[in-house]
Amino acid sequence: MAKLVFGMNQSLDGYVDHMAFAPGPTLFRHFIEEAQGQAGSVYGRHMYEIMRYWDDDHPEWSADEHAFAAAWRNQPKWVVSRSLKSVGPNARLVGDDIEGAIRKLKVECDGEIEVAGPNLARSLTELGLIDEYRIYLHPVVLGHGKPYFAGPRPRLRLMTNDRMGEDVIRLTYVPA
Repeated sequence: MAKLVFGMNQSLDGYVDHMAFAPGPTLFRHFIEEAQGQAGSVYGRHMYEIMRYWDDDHPEWSADEHAFAAAWRNQPKWVVSRSLKSVGPNARLVGDDIEGAIRKLKVECDGEIEVAGPNLARSLTELGLIDEYRIYLHPVVLGHGKPYFAGPRPRLRLMTNDRMGEDVIRLTYVPA
């Protein structure tokens, strides 16, 4: 049975914004290893459109960026969207029955399935489907933006905390 994991970079004041701050080299290598080991990823439309950046090679990329792109392209992706009519390679659309589709994925897959994006995570949290939350806490204060928890604040229990690189702490929680 698969485990659904929602993990994102977060500012000290609780916001996620991929344009405001980025992982350093050590944390980026960690994300490459995670992507290589995941059973797949579930995306909402907005986050999927952001991640489609990795579908095309860019000449200025480093070896690590090429490695991440390869891992991302190789993993299956499920995209929850009512507005998209098609998705890219190795991706499938999830229609109206989000709960049924995700419960089926959890039964049929083994390993970790990444949940990408706070809006999708909100829906899956409301349905009680997320098994683990990983907050990669950066020493950045944004003052505004999209919160990590875009909806209900679930009761959580801290499982682990790890230093990731020089200045990021990964906090791993499970529903209490």
